Amino acid sequence: MVPSLLSLCAREVVSDHSSSPCWLRWVPRELFRPLLEAAFTSCRPLTVGELVQRWPERSLRVGGRRKQGQTGPNRLCIQALLLAVVRGLSDERCALQILDLCGLQGDEGGMGDPMGGWSLTVALCTMVVQARAGAHRPKRREGERERKRFSALEREKDIKRERGQWKRGKEPNSDEESNDSERMTLSGGLADEEIKGVRRRMEIERKRDSTLAGLAGSKKANEEKDLVSDVLVHVRSDLFVNARSWERVRAALTTSGPLKLQCRYLRVEEISVSSIRSLLDLLPRQGLLGIDVRYSCLGVAGLAELLPLLSIFPALNSLRLHYCNLDFGRNHPGQEEALRDLAQGLAQLQELQRLSLTALRLPGQLRILLSSLPQPLKILELPYLSLTPADLAYLSCSHHGSTLQQLDLSENRLDLNTLPSIRRLLSQASSSLQHLSLSGCGLTDSLLGLLLPSLGGCWALKSLALALNPLSMSGLVDLVRMAARMPSLRQLLYPNPLEDYLPGLPDLPSSAQLLDWPLDETTDISMTSSHLNRVLKDSGRSDLFLTCDLLNYDKDLVD
Repeated sequence: MVPSLLSLCAREVVSDHSSSPCWLRWVPRELFRPLLEAAFTSCRPLTVGELVQRWPERSLRVGGRRKQGQTGPNRLCIQALLLAVVRGLSDERCALQILDLCGLQGDEGGMGDPMGGWSLTVALCTMVVQARAGAHRPKRREGERERKRFSALEREKDIKRERGQWKRGKEPNSDEESNDSERMTLSGGLADEEIKGVRRRMEIERKRDSTLAGLAGSKKANEEKDLVSDVLVHVRSDLFVNARSWERVRAALTTSGPLKLQCRYLRVEEISVSSIRSLLDLLPRQGLLGIDVRYSCLGVAGLAELLPLLSIFPALNSLRLHYCNLDFGRNHPGQEEALRDLAQGLAQLQELQRLSLTALRLPGQLRILLSSLPQPLKILELPYLSLTPADLAYLSCSHHGSTLQQLDLSENRLDLNTLPSIRRLLSQASSSLQHLSLSGCGLTDSLLGLLLPSLGGCWALKSLALALNPLSMSGLVDLVRMAARMPSLRQLLYPNPLEDYLPGLPDLPSSAQLLDWPLDETTDISMTSSHLNRVLKDSGRSDLFLTCDLLNYDKDLVD
């Protein structure tokens, strides 16, 4: 990608930080964004801080989806940005009201030293708490000064009053004596007056109670208005919460101050059901789009308890459950009732469009869970779910088939009995399906040959993953030739052919065996890639990316 003239000039301007005092005061607001992007690209944290502290616009978005080969902002630049947001609270030049950091997190230890989701969450929560402490210190100092000014004015009034009384030839206490006599006269008059009748006393008490209630209500309303008015900047981000960051996140969400933390996507790992429930109670109701629960021992009862709590978030459209220790493969007492509770909880999620159930071991239960959803899904991820032929038969005929844009059936064994259901499902989703993963499904050359016509009919497909399937070199060639005839396909993840492995593999190896079995170092593995790319080029395609790198494969790069 060729950089524009504006970005080249912006990089040159931010390259020398010593010159920033000369140009910062004269920069028009239209150039703040290009300069900030150049500062992030060139890793200039001091420039990032100076620009954000003077940010002239109402909103600032940093993050979002990155292009292929593009790294996220450096950790130092992100820290400088957060510090500048706090400093900008007391800077009259800063007009920032909304800070959007959604999608900013990167992979810990990745290229360019990005800040991971957990580190970013801790840094954000620390910023929110520190901003509140910094805001209270000036208020206390201002209150002290205000009290001192008020006391000085009162003393000055007393001195002037006493001087005026002495000039008129009066004693200083004469006014107090006259006031005392007047108060005695009034109290005597009130003592002589009697309130007759119970109804009159009840009316007086009712008026007094209504007056007190009105004062209390107005006080509460004023307090709520003050809490809202105290917020100067709304910070929106994705949060990553585990046992180590739970207390920090809780403190930030319960803090009232100039910064208000809001969550778009919530990811929790290895925390209990009670902690997840408490966290959901603290989150703002508006704005939460998805929740991702990983490596937490929820159990069937815990998941049934959490699902109704998610219905209070009206915009929630994504639910992802990974390795949450659900096991319906065994006969447990109350299993049918627990399934009904789960189905009822899913039925309350009115806006759900993405459902991911990874390694939950739910064989034969797909109809009960998916049929309760109020609207068709767009994204369905069911890897390691031990799907049965009945599950795949239901899925191929369900109301979700024609709307699916992304389908992941990895590590679910396919054979001649399930292949008709898969072909029917692909036919249903041929006009909508964009991403498909059938990695580790036991597809041999013969099974893939039967499936290729259905795959070729998915004319909207952009990425196809078929890693860890026992295919030979001839099967891969047939796959690439079919892929070349799919105009929308941009990325193909293929498995290493069986010829590239050391001898000794079983006739039908599993995905785990293919993953662990060593490749033959005496053969040039790059020859496989060169041969497949040559087949692709002979078919007239140069925009289709072929890879066997399972670890670095990312389907989102084609969007």
